[in-house]
Amino acid sequence: MTRRGSYAQQAPDVFRTMLAFSQAAVKGLDPVIGELVKIRASQINRCAFCLDMHVKDARKAGESDERIDLLAAWEEVDGLYTDKERAALALTEAVTVLTEGFVPDDVYARAAAHFDEAELTRLVSAIVAINAWNRFNVTFRTAPGSQA
Repeated sequence: MTRRGSYAQQAPDVFRTMLAFSQAAVKGLDPVIGELVKIRASQINRCAFCLDMHVKDARKAGESDERIDLLAAWEEVDGLYTDKERAALALTEAVTVLTEGFVPDDVYARAAAHFDEAELTRLVSAIVAINAWNRFNVTFRTAPGSQA
């Protein structure tokens, strides 16, 4: 695939704002959950650039290969992810795939049972941020390992 330009160079103010939003979104959020959410949304959105980046970040942070490798099938694996992580992943999928309907009440309630209101707002913000990054990078065909 041929790259379609650099959004970071063409709209640096937008890029800086996205960086600031992304950083603010994860403040106070468990970094492990943050990386799992970023990887899972990027898998769904088929964003190779973000997958490459966040899988590497997760491994650097000590995440196991097994948990990263099985993340696409997290619902099928008992005992590998905590209930809190599973609630975050369910919410990630619901927010990412809005074409299947609104975020179901049971999915939101499941997450709300594990995250206080401020943390839940940060989690949703982190999900929104990675989805925006995915859309930039998929649209502009940003190659894994390159710069935006």
